[in-house]
Amino acid sequence: MTIRNLDRVLAPRSVAVIGASRRERAVGRLVLTNMRAAGFAGRLMPVNPRATEIDGLEVFPDIESLPENPDLAVIATPPDTVPDLIARLVKRGCAGAVVISAGGGEGMEAHRHQAMLDAARPGLLRVIGPNCLGLVVPGAHVNASFGPVPARDGGIACFTQSGAVAAALMDWAYAHDVGFRYVVSLGDMADVDFGDMLDFAATDYGTKAVLLYVESVTSARKFMSAARAAARGKPVIVVKAGRHPAASAAARSHTGALAGSDAVYDAAFRRAGLLRVQGLSDLFSAAETLSRATSPRRGERLAILTNGGGFGVLATDAWMDTGGTLADLSPHTRIALDAVLPPAWPRANPIDIGGDAGAERYRAALAVLLADPGIDTILALNCPTGVASSDEAAKGLLAAWSERKAYGTPNVLACWMSASGGQASWAAFAAAGMPAFATIESAIAGCAELAEFSRNQRLMLRVPALSEDAGPAVDRNAARALIAGSTDAWMDAPDAKRLIAAYGIPVIPARAATSPEEAGQAAADLGGPVALKVRARGLLHKTDVGGVVLDLSGPEAVRAAAESMRTRIDNVEGFTVEKMAQRPGAFELIIGASVDPTFGPVILFGMGGVGVEATADTTLALPPLDLELARGMIGRTRVARLLGGIRGRPPVDLDKLAWALVAVSRLVLDQPEIMELDINPILADADGVIAVDARVKLGDPAARQQAAIVPYPRAMETTVTLRDGTEMRLRPIRPDDAAMIRRFLEAVAPEDIRARFHGAMRDFSGPLLVRLTQIDYDREMALLGFRDGDPLPLGVVRLYADPDGISGEFAIIVRSDLHGHGLGTSLMHRIIEVARTRGLKRLVGSVLRDNARMLHLVRDLGFAAEDARGDEVTMVLTL
Repeated sequence: MTIRNLDRVLAPRSVAVIGASRRERAVGRLVLTNMRAAGFAGRLMPVNPRATEIDGLEVFPDIESLPENPDLAVIATPPDTVPDLIARLVKRGCAGAVVISAGGGEGMEAHRHQAMLDAARPGLLRVIGPNCLGLVVPGAHVNASFGPVPARDGGIACFTQSGAVAAALMDWAYAHDVGFRYVVSLGDMADVDFGDMLDFAATDYGTKAVLLYVESVTSARKFMSAARAAARGKPVIVVKAGRHPAASAAARSHTGALAGSDAVYDAAFRRAGLLRVQGLSDLFSAAETLSRATSPRRGERLAILTNGGGFGVLATDAWMDTGGTLADLSPHTRIALDAVLPPAWPRANPIDIGGDAGAERYRAALAVLLADPGIDTILALNCPTGVASSDEAAKGLLAAWSERKAYGTPNVLACWMSASGGQASWAAFAAAGMPAFATIESAIAGCAELAEFSRNQRLMLRVPALSEDAGPAVDRNAARALIAGSTDAWMDAPDAKRLIAAYGIPVIPARAATSPEEAGQAAADLGGPVALKVRARGLLHKTDVGGVVLDLSGPEAVRAAAESMRTRIDNVEGFTVEKMAQRPGAFELIIGASVDPTFGPVILFGMGGVGVEATADTTLALPPLDLELARGMIGRTRVARLLGGIRGRPPVDLDKLAWALVAVSRLVLDQPEIMELDINPILADADGVIAVDARVKLGDPAARQQAAIVPYPRAMETTVTLRDGTEMRLRPIRPDDAAMIRRFLEAVAPEDIRARFHGAMRDFSGPLLVRLTQIDYDREMALLGFRDGDPLPLGVVRLYADPDGISGEFAIIVRSDLHGHGLGTSLMHRIIEVARTRGLKRLVGSVLRDNARMLHLVRDLGFAAEDARGDEVTMVLTL
């Protein structure tokens, strides 16, 4: 269940407070007081069997005696009473309950949670909590919480697991005149969780930004879908508690040791397009900065406008410390600035406009910078001087901004450093909606938040350059046979190498041996210098006990080294003999995968070798990966700066390295038995990559957490026979289809475009193209039909399931030159089958009244007209 009934819960017409009390400090009394203080205009109904009146309000003895059915109930009674109260509220048609009551002991809480949910299920009653502060909706005059401070109305939605954090945020916000759209304390999240609230906020017009305080995520797949949907339309900023776990269990692989839970959360937030900040105070400043940003570029290239050269240098240093980039001023911009600035200006960024700069100079300089397409963000600095007014300078800055600001112009942030006075400037910035800061450090932090948000948005909305089918060939059957033939949790090293080689990753040849004699023979078979590695039960790292010997030449040397290992090392099970890699100057890197208990498979990349933990130069990402995402992983490591070539070493072939990451992503998603995987080291140089060592741990697929992001559903590829006897291949759409879909839509007749999009449309680039091709397979499906020899699809049919999984919406378009061939019928049959498979109850579509062909088709398929308004007819099929 996701957003069902949340509209009634967050905008109730009637509220019951169960456990209302006369005691001054009782939770039920505080909730009642806060509801009245908020000015709630609906029916407020206290429930208490031992009272008849509280503060002039009539009190009802039980739920059954309430004069009307409540939309929302607030429960502040002992935990044991909650399941029965929920069942009785269901009978009254209540939409939701805020359960403030806490449990007693983890096992008992789980028992009560389940009993509560079982009671709520028949009426689809939504439960917020238990163990929460409550919820606050200032615009609806609802304060169903026991927080000590009210909340002002505004555009920020705040969802938090901690009631104490919710109270602290409301206190801070009230003091700083910051308003909320919603404040929801989620508590134990027995029912309503972050995914539900993000889904609700995504389509709520009044929500301009979302703040999250996260301790843990439940239902990772739902969270990722909802977070990505919300972040497409508005900033979502998150604080994650528990960044430094006290201890972690020992792992048999480097990846298992390195992929800590907080790093996985980081990867998930980044992939969903969220901005993570480190402290509660950063939540509001980030929300203010991002919600007021006007540029889709969002802040990567910074220009610094200052009336003090020293402050410009300090800001530059602080910006470069964040990894930021200073914008290059175009020749046109320099010429335009020459015309409005004193001759002594440095003609570079930072732009020092002089200590005597007043309103006109700030206005003219900012107007020039706003017109430069090479600038994403402008930081305007002002320090007080005796020869110019800071307040007047602020007016000049705002004048240029109000004249030129538009969607697509650079973002502007102000840093007005006035220790005394300056109230007029601050009031002017606030009124105009320009983010303003009092220190260089806080201003640069705001710029860095814009830049990070920009990177995360690009990660979410990028268009892959190459096809899913590109890259090294994959032999899935060979991989399946290797996994099926493994008799141990950890695959033999040679088999592990064969497994990754089946996915196109080059490997060093290796042989397994059970005795020193077999090891010697393997060395003879391989020829040349070899490496000998021990295989011993329970051994974590072979090098720690002298279990690796390199550059051995000849069978006798290998036999002797193996005999020595067998004597010195306990529990020896055998040996691996490998050809020595002849790649002088290659970088030793690591590629790995492990399974996170919350987010499922994660991919790791970084500096490798025996000291991989010590270097701490790794990054994580959630699969599935494509080439762009893989390149992004590489770029987030420190070693990436060396891979481009250094001190005579040629640059690494980054495409082949990125394809190796994509291959590992495909491998762990295709083969659910894989629990851990290490390729360490994998050597990378100008000639490509080659895996020296590999470890793979297998396990029960049923015990593996599913991937948080649904991968490409290869199983949905199929072939259907059309009316004329020809065959049409159907497959799900992929992000790399963007260019092909654009050509397809541009080839469709205008009347068919109007029928599909319900309006004229000829520009299919940018966000629309991304939205059409980068779908969430967990909630959406788009199927393309192909015919051999035809470069463009024959048609596209889509399914959009609502977040509740109850209803879905279809859309279809067939190429204009192929009408009347039965394509539409075949595509609709398939999407109806998909909807049924996913458990949807209804399939809905809006068809233009004058689209007689489509109306006839869907009626033949069993759809019935449910509504007709304006130019559209709503057609519904009950599944």
